[in-house]
Amino acid sequence: MRIIDLRGQKLSRAELLAAMPRAAMGTSEATDLVRPILEDVKERGAAALRDFEEKFDHVRPEHLRVPAEAIADALTTLDPEVRAAIEESVRRARAVAANQVPKDFHTDLAPGARVAERWIPIQRVGLYVPGGKAVYPSSVIMNAVPAQAAGVESLAIATPPARDNDKGLPNKTILATCAILGVDEVYAVGGAQAIAMFAYGAKGSEPQDGDVLCDPVDKITGPGNIFVATAKSLVSAFVGIDAVAGPTEIGIIADKTANPSLLAADLIGQAEHDELAGSVLFTDSPELAEKVQENLNYRVPKTEHAERVHTSLSGTQSAIVLTDGLDQSIDAANAYAAEHLEIQTEDADAVVKRIKNAGAIFRGPYSPVPLGDYMSGSNHVLPTGGTARFAAGLGVHTFMKPVEVIEYDEEGLKALAARINAFAVSEDLPAHGECVLSRFVKDPYDKATLREQEIEAGLR
Repeated sequence: MRIIDLRGQKLSRAELLAAMPRAAMGTSEATDLVRPILEDVKERGAAALRDFEEKFDHVRPEHLRVPAEAIADALTTLDPEVRAAIEESVRRARAVAANQVPKDFHTDLAPGARVAERWIPIQRVGLYVPGGKAVYPSSVIMNAVPAQAAGVESLAIATPPARDNDKGLPNKTILATCAILGVDEVYAVGGAQAIAMFAYGAKGSEPQDGDVLCDPVDKITGPGNIFVATAKSLVSAFVGIDAVAGPTEIGIIADKTANPSLLAADLIGQAEHDELAGSVLFTDSPELAEKVQENLNYRVPKTEHAERVHTSLSGTQSAIVLTDGLDQSIDAANAYAAEHLEIQTEDADAVVKRIKNAGAIFRGPYSPVPLGDYMSGSNHVLPTGGTARFAAGLGVHTFMKPVEVIEYDEEGLKALAARINAFAVSEDLPAHGECVLSRFVKDPYDKATLREQEIEAGLR
């Protein structure tokens, strides 16, 4: 891994942000490829979806919507140990999600003057589950569980056909996970075409599709490759999305007390995802950095995806950042704003309290990122590319919207009527004020006598 040496430098905020290793998003390069796919699915529906599945996934699904019996069969053939692991993951995720549900509240401002807030579930959501270099039943859990806890009425999942399924059905473990969660609307559709299907809906093209294959959704969530990210960005003007996700990343703050072998294992674990995955270690100990490098040299050749890991760790998006001390390590980590941030220091609690920017924080040597990927109860859909400076990970809140309810009676509005009118006139929007005054005075348009009318009505 390359070294970024910040020692002896007093960097401005802009300089510190610029010094952080980062993978390029590059969604603009994919726009020209993705836009025609969106337009074609919008126009031709299921017929276009089949054409694109044949082109990109090399299979033409007979059933774009996965038959219910295929979902049920997948559960009956699931390895018992895998099923137990999935069920435990679901149990823990549901326990956390139940506590995330926001509470309605109201504020009484004066007699007859109340503002309340209701949290309303989004009505219909499309959940995308990728199927590229790996299979992600965990993503089914991370997307579906908080949506269900939020009370979303209608959930649909799209995931590519499995490479080893000549019928064009998705991976059986993904289907089994859907069965465990009680999700029965599943589509064997991947890539940008799946995002188009969710955004626009899709009419049927063959008898098994029906007249409408898929209704449009109100929000799309879930990670994906550059084409999925670009498609989500392009449709975000009229359908909600969680985020435009970039390559995954880990940041680790470590001091001399950390175990270099564990640090190396954690960096490799994240690098395994993708050649563009970012792995960044922040430390004030050159000795620790050297030992981590030694452990990487030993471990990387021994891991199954060694070539992928090597490409990731040697890329410009990965680095060991040397600092003058723990304070600078924390400042650099806050500038990096990692998707996953591990804290492996002597006083981890003190460091956690000083973290302002991270998708999720993993405290201590026994809280590695894969724990959060699968079974900690937390959500693994997290902000990438430094967006943790302003964005949060997926949760129940992602699938709900706060709506204020204004409850004023005659007394409550009367106390403010003259002031509202003054405010409205100052903004050159007199009809706003006249709207309110109409409830209390005879003729708010008679400006010559308006003050007298207000006094007579008890507004002044």
